[in-house]
Amino acid sequence: MQAIKNDVQIKGAFKQFGSNVVLDGIDLEVKQGELLTLLGPSGCGKTTTLNLIAGFLEADSGEVFIKGKNVTKIPPYKRDLGMVFQTYSLFPHMTVYENLSFGLKLRKVPKADQDKKISRSLELVKMLGLEHRYPRELSGGQRQRVAIARALVVEPELLLLDEPLSNLDAKLRHELRTEIKRLQKEIGVTTIFVTHDQEEALSMSDRVVVMNGGKIEQISTPTEIYNHPKTEFVFNFIGKSNSFEGKIVSVNNQKITVQMSEDVFHVDVDNILGTDRACRIGDEVKLYIRPEKIQIESNGNGSKPNHLHKATITQMNYLGTAWEIDVAMSGKSLQILTPAYDSAWQVGSEVYVGWSPSETMLMKK
Repeated sequence: MQAIKNDVQIKGAFKQFGSNVVLDGIDLEVKQGELLTLLGPSGCGKTTTLNLIAGFLEADSGEVFIKGKNVTKIPPYKRDLGMVFQTYSLFPHMTVYENLSFGLKLRKVPKADQDKKISRSLELVKMLGLEHRYPRELSGGQRQRVAIARALVVEPELLLLDEPLSNLDAKLRHELRTEIKRLQKEIGVTTIFVTHDQEEALSMSDRVVVMNGGKIEQISTPTEIYNHPKTEFVFNFIGKSNSFEGKIVSVNNQKITVQMSEDVFHVDVDNILGTDRACRIGDEVKLYIRPEKIQIESNGNGSKPNHLHKATITQMNYLGTAWEIDVAMSGKSLQILTPAYDSAWQVGSEVYVGWSPSETMLMKK
């Protein structure tokens, strides 16, 4: 018998609601023990994908496999998974203990074993001692911890989380995403996490699936997604970016040179976004650079090939850990994010900005 390499596999899933295509023939594999995040804007198909895996929806075409078994026609309660929703979905008339014991009773787990499993699950989410409280007596963060514990107590083969932190304030979100990551690694359960929050996705995931318009744009590690996006959408959706237009004036085996107004920029040939990678002299292109990749100096002594571009500071904002500086360069506005500060920098000051060719992305128009 062939060994199972993936805990979850989706093959050619297509889903349409009326005239709206929500999933357009996606293929997806989730590795055993990983935390994989489905990330994208509203309506991109991420929650629909999760619901196909859970069994709450059935694709118009395509198949879903869990642990190598075709579960396309199998109902949710037979898929051995735990699910955590955005709205907690706790039973309000039941205590914390009763909420956790509900699933165990359905599985006919003996009472003594129920107690052990419940204590263990509450200990994992740091809620031990609150077994007899009702949901109304808990804070939002505590209720979401109980919801996670309820999903884990049945020891599922697969854990699904549908935007579980979106109703919490920023501090609680940060705290709980750290806890979810710790729990997932400690237990080793294969986990699929849905979010529209890129910071959550990048900080928690082993791999990130960026979705757009019912299609998968890119699947990779957080660092690869951020630093080496494959498409223009991924670059613009993940993090902040600056963009400007120009025309290719030279091409060689390693670098592409682009003219924009009075400035010339260089791009590594590996940094071409999209499928059309054949660049020629005269092609009109867009260049992209992230704010934190831009260096700013008071003089033009920078050594990088893309240095020595004059700019004028138009705005400065102090963010606590960094400065957000807007500059005008050749009539184009650029935003810079830097921890450095020079007292000579003021609105109206002339500065020099630049960045490495390896940090510049290019997209043919």
